[in-house]
Amino acid sequence: MGFKTFPGGVHPHDSKEYSKNKPVEILPLPIKVVIPLSQHIGALSKPIVKVGDEVLNGQKIAESSGFVSIPMHASISGKVTGIDKFNHPTGIISMAIEITGDEQDDRIELTDEINYLELPVDEMKNRISEAGICGMGGAGFPTHVKLSPAAEKPIDTIILNGVECEPYLTADYRIMMEQPDDIINGLKIFMKIINAKKGIIGIEANKPDAIKLMKNKLKKESDLEVIGLKLKYPQGAEKQLIYAATNRKVPNKGGLPMDVGVIVQNVGTAIAVYEAVRYKKPLIERVITVSGKIVRNPKNIKARIGTFFSDLLEFCDGTTEDIGKIISGGPMMGFAIPSLETPMTKGCSGLLLFNKKEGHKEDESVCLRCGRCVDVCPMDLVPSLIAHNVKHEDWILVEKFGVMDCMKCGSCSYVCPSHIKLIQWINIGKLKINELQKK
Repeated sequence: MGFKTFPGGVHPHDSKEYSKNKPVEILPLPIKVVIPLSQHIGALSKPIVKVGDEVLNGQKIAESSGFVSIPMHASISGKVTGIDKFNHPTGIISMAIEITGDEQDDRIELTDEINYLELPVDEMKNRISEAGICGMGGAGFPTHVKLSPAAEKPIDTIILNGVECEPYLTADYRIMMEQPDDIINGLKIFMKIINAKKGIIGIEANKPDAIKLMKNKLKKESDLEVIGLKLKYPQGAEKQLIYAATNRKVPNKGGLPMDVGVIVQNVGTAIAVYEAVRYKKPLIERVITVSGKIVRNPKNIKARIGTFFSDLLEFCDGTTEDIGKIISGGPMMGFAIPSLETPMTKGCSGLLLFNKKEGHKEDESVCLRCGRCVDVCPMDLVPSLIAHNVKHEDWILVEKFGVMDCMKCGSCSYVCPSHIKLIQWINIGKLKINELQKK
């Protein structure tokens, strides 16, 4: 197989050996969950319950507050015991709904629409919206919005992202190995809704058994294809995946996949969509990887949304030494968080634990002008130049040099010999430009 890729990028050790051969395990019912009202890009969900209310597993507890928003659902049955600010896996404090379980796990009634592919497109989209589904690969864009492109931008190709290029993470790999049919069914739903003629599943070369399995599953599907991709980070980023799989280049300066006739969805999102359209099942659980050298028993775990990270780590038998850093997500684009008493959200693909030595940050030194950050930038930017102008608060040049095109993949910081915190400086620049644009 000729593996495809994109220009730029880096080659960190994938560190997937800790958990890749660990089949998905189901976490026992948690005693308490916290459901953040912000688990997606867009407007905060609006609570429709109050403290003291009894709720069922799967019951809607917050409604969307606009088109670019999603509802939230209880992931256990029990009593609403708080609507307040709680820790969030992005490292901030955010409004959320706390539910204390009754240990019964009584559920809302689901359905089984055997002929789900014959449903009208509007009904499919409504079920996806009502299920509270957003992108499960990290960004968290509401799925029903992504499936509503402008009429003047027809979509001919759906790409399922099975790349999982972040080191340590193996949740997507495991669901591809264990639920391939559900993923393919989700892809077919996407294609029907959009009226796309081509479906692609992109999988990185370090998952040869997943590539083989999916290829065998699609032997008789003339409009579906598996594309193997070179082992390189950030191969799973939308624009890079589209270029590698279709040779189409999404334009910078605000360009979107729909500009080149493509929509990208995560393989986990495909499963959630299949379950929503067929069974009317809301998104109340997901598979997450818990890994790291110090994790005593790394695992891939199917857990309820709102489960505390501390419960996940306990299920993995804790750590072998003191924790130096906790990361929600992957080590390149994830978030360092201060506490394990933080709930898992729909976009949480990983919980990583590192010791104090691994978590140590080197002090910044002067830029050597070596150009390594330029060589690896998959967006053709000059990260050192953007960071320099952010430090000097020259916002005109910061914007001119493309700060808003940066996807914060971290490749530049990874290769910088001066340990300059390029992504942190770029993020400050993004926030400032957004602030200035609003004015």
